[in-house]
Amino acid sequence: MKTIRYAFWAVIGLCLILIGLANREIVSVSAMPRAVGDLLGISPDINLPLFVVMFLGVGAGLLIGFLWEWVREHHVRAEKRAKEREVRDLRAEVNRLKSEGKGDQDDVLALLDKSA
Repeated sequence: MKTIRYAFWAVIGLCLILIGLANREIVSVSAMPRAVGDLLGISPDINLPLFVVMFLGVGAGLLIGFLWEWVREHHVRAEKRAKEREVRDLRAEVNRLKSEGKGDQDDVLALLDKSA
């Protein structure tokens, strides 16, 4: 199974290297449209290889997707914490009730003794 996992990641790495080699030309990335930049007197442009822009875009998309999913599943995690708290409280109550009992005596006999 480990070999299959390593082979999978090797193929992914090889594909990324091939994409990088095929997209080495330099592109200009602008932070705002040219008309707005001219109006404000600033033009934040940066020159990067195309594969860097592509990988940054994929990475930003993954990061946004993970963050979106984490926020979307907040109620599931909150419900899990509440259930864990409830189980912990119930276990503590069971232990307390066991310690209040009459040792190794049967539960039915203990109930009869309380009623008598």
